[in-house]
Amino acid sequence: MPKPPKALGIAQGQCLCGSVGFEIDVPARWAWHDHSIASRRAHGAAYATYVGSWRKRFRITKGETWIAASTTRPRKPPAAFASVCTPLIYERVRSPHMVNIPRALFAGRTGRQTLYHVAIEELQEWTYAGEPLVPLKGFPGVVWQRSKKKRRGDRDGMFLIAQGSHERASLHHAFKLIMMPRPRRQRSAGRRRHEKIASPAARRSSHC
Repeated sequence: MPKPPKALGIAQGQCLCGSVGFEIDVPARWAWHDHSIASRRAHGAAYATYVGSWRKRFRITKGETWIAASTTRPRKPPAAFASVCTPLIYERVRSPHMVNIPRALFAGRTGRQTLYHVAIEELQEWTYAGEPLVPLKGFPGVVWQRSKKKRRGDRDGMFLIAQGSHERASLHHAFKLIMMPRPRRQRSAGRRRHEKIASPAARRSSHC
């Protein structure tokens, strides 16, 4: 286990109603997005974002009596602890020296960027993934994604590889233009008129 770096400050947080307060020394150990069904249902959201901290650098500052233990695993040690209003922290049996706290409960920075994803294979298709948004007319503060057929993508780990249907259509159109036979060049109206009024002598001289 790597030795925790020297603390550079404190990050404070609290539950939704403010009954429970806590703090950690920063920088935290790491931060990640959890797409698993357990986190999705516990938070009622598309995914949950957590900050991992060394247990010895995590402290409850108020409202400890409001914290209750819960678990979804019978006859196993409690895996999650919550206040009366908010999922607060959870622990893993295989990492007893760590505690994991929802990132949104912190008021400020934790010293770690959320660069990692867990259970990415459980990412839901209705999760917002950065598509362009525009304001919804008549509803200030509301934006929406324009209705159009979504591109299908192949998922490879954390990355989404979009199929370039639009690019292929453009190339196909350009190929058709290149291969299309050129029309015969027509004579201009002025040239036809000049040929009609040309004298017989002029036509005879042109054949000499």
